[in-house]
Amino acid sequence: MSKTTAGEPTQAAAPEDQDLGVAGSQLSTAPTESLGGVPVLGVIGWVRWFWRQLTSMRVALLLLLLLALGAIPGSLIPQTGTDVTKVAEFEKNHPTLAPVYDRLGLFHVYSSVWFSAIYLLLFVSLIGCIVPRTWQFVGQLRGRPPGAPKRLTRLPAYTTWRTTAEPERVREAALALLKRRRFRAHPVGDAVAAEKGYLREVGNLAFHIALIVMLTAFAWGQLFKMEGNKLVLEGGGFSNTLTQYDDFKSGTLFDADDLAPFSFTLKDFTGTYEVTGPNKGTPRTYEAAITYSEGAYGKARKTTVKVNHPLEIGDSKVYLTAHGYAPLVTVRDGKGKVVYHDAVPLLPLDSNVTSSGVIKVYDGYRDAKGVKEQLAFQAFFLPSYVEGNEVSSAFPALLNPVLNLEPYHGDLGVDSGIPQSVYQLDKRNMKAFKDSKDLQLRDNLKPGETLTLPDGAGSITYDGTREWANFQVTQQPGSGWALAGAFTAIFGLAASLFIQRRRVWVRAVRGADGVTVVEMAGLGRSESAKVPEELGDLAEILYDSTAGAADPAEPDPDPDFRAVPAEGAEK
Repeated sequence: MSKTTAGEPTQAAAPEDQDLGVAGSQLSTAPTESLGGVPVLGVIGWVRWFWRQLTSMRVALLLLLLLALGAIPGSLIPQTGTDVTKVAEFEKNHPTLAPVYDRLGLFHVYSSVWFSAIYLLLFVSLIGCIVPRTWQFVGQLRGRPPGAPKRLTRLPAYTTWRTTAEPERVREAALALLKRRRFRAHPVGDAVAAEKGYLREVGNLAFHIALIVMLTAFAWGQLFKMEGNKLVLEGGGFSNTLTQYDDFKSGTLFDADDLAPFSFTLKDFTGTYEVTGPNKGTPRTYEAAITYSEGAYGKARKTTVKVNHPLEIGDSKVYLTAHGYAPLVTVRDGKGKVVYHDAVPLLPLDSNVTSSGVIKVYDGYRDAKGVKEQLAFQAFFLPSYVEGNEVSSAFPALLNPVLNLEPYHGDLGVDSGIPQSVYQLDKRNMKAFKDSKDLQLRDNLKPGETLTLPDGAGSITYDGTREWANFQVTQQPGSGWALAGAFTAIFGLAASLFIQRRRVWVRAVRGADGVTVVEMAGLGRSESAKVPEELGDLAEILYDSTAGAADPAEPDPDPDFRAVPAEGAEK
């Protein structure tokens, strides 16, 4: 019995009598008419050439790479759509480079002309590549595997043997065997043709369709998304309107009317921490107990928002993103009149919630002489203060709260028209209060204690501490489609990589001496060792299921056979 195998070609072997010159002319895309040896394409020819190049897989991969490279500046350079302040700071610090970046659209990468062009070309390329392949694949599913070539010996995986069984019986046994192995098989003349591995192309198409779905979902999400942050004190509330947000950014096509109508009140915030071991101070639980309602007259409901467990209301999600403390203070002027009484949120500086901020008194304050001024207190809050330490906390919980204050008086500059942060103090027009030693006044206050300002200028009392939580409200349309597309792309890619599409032919004919000659050959769409191994396995089963060998000295087919390529085997 002769046995030959080789590396698997990507296409079926051509018939032996195919004219290579004709095949070459059929494969050529060059026009038949020319002038002086130079091809004449014309407008239609150039359009066809450009379309073929655009819808080729190599161009699609190139565009995908360009899209990934184009997104890099968007993550490294501040963007106007996310943080205008950082863009302004960049322009101030880089007066030469900023105009160049602005001309190239690097401050708004995802809405720039060049990024949009790559995006749209990638869409067209993928669609133009997938649609014809889909129709071609549908035609293959509706059709049948092609008949056997005249010379099976030309195929890379091949085996043959002789048997006393009738050719019809061998073909019937081969047809039954191939169908049991989930091949699409049917008899064609004196042979049986079978094919398997159609899911490879299904996975390939699913992967590329999933890419289109993800790109569409990403574009949709960028155009219609919104994201806002709101700091809420315990006992305070929030209504989902544009004016309620501390920070708000949205996509190009988002409209304020698209905000979901709801409101909520922060009843209580609970945070627990590890008290011993190497993870001391690490948060164990962050929970915000809230009462929320949907619409203007919705029924109030209670729920708990935790980290990574948002509240979902319609298309909106409410995330708990941060936590801190807000000292409650009372400020009196030189005549003892209360000019300020409120809880002031301070921003955490470290994992132990050492916090800083500014207490600003804009109106109503007069010193002992009746002079109208503005007050400011540079504040540091220490939830767990240890005597003798610097201005820092030793633990994030409220074990020994201390409020460190530095008082100033003068003009805060709020009437200049220049926006300023409520957490920072502009000291250019402010003077520090001095103590009896002519040093800058600074003191630590515990709850209930008062800092008296010199020369009868007033006082500030630390009344207690409230907690605050920061909530992020998001609307991300298309995120579900993007997630589904990502999973589909993964499974589709796995199918296209691990499923081998292959064809098998079995020919059984009666020889001149009256003995049946059986030939089996296999062909894979890509190089893989699976085809010869599978062919050897099928040959052994088919050999055992039919009559014995005509020549008792001839060995049985070996499922693990290997041999050199047949001469002239088509690659």
